[in-house]
Amino acid sequence: MESLYTPWRAAYLAGEGEIVTGCLFCALAGRRDEDGLIVHRGVSVFAALNRYPYTNGHLMLAPFAHRRSLSAMSAAERHELVDLAATSEEVLTEAYRPHGFNHGLNIGRSAGAGVADHAHLHVVPRWEGDTNFMTVLGATRTIPEELSFTWEKLAAAFARRS
Repeated sequence: MESLYTPWRAAYLAGEGEIVTGCLFCALAGRRDEDGLIVHRGVSVFAALNRYPYTNGHLMLAPFAHRRSLSAMSAAERHELVDLAATSEEVLTEAYRPHGFNHGLNIGRSAGAGVADHAHLHVVPRWEGDTNFMTVLGATRTIPEELSFTWEKLAAAFARRS
């Protein structure tokens, strides 16, 4: 039997770690890029790594302004959000060569939003066969790359496009 070591997830699984009061995305936007795992800052939106990703390169795109929904965003914010999603596909393709993507925007708690009052778009790279025995039988995902390495790789890739 093989052992998969993921010690950086221990605090999350134990319910420990930093407790963010208030809005997660407003808090992230105010941090240094590396501390907030922010890989790109635009004019009105930013891209950050998901600290507990579904796959390597799982991004969350959000406006700097606290907006509940797409309809609460200005036309410029919505436009930049969608443009950043397209750029994210290009950056992730360059860095990881995924076979496809999931884009997800959950508006409101009843729609599954973990952060219900600050709209954000998930960009998740996917690979054929990425649902393996760990996901199916163990209800566990394995992420083979440390977040600090993913942050360095993607922040550099976004910077090359600016």
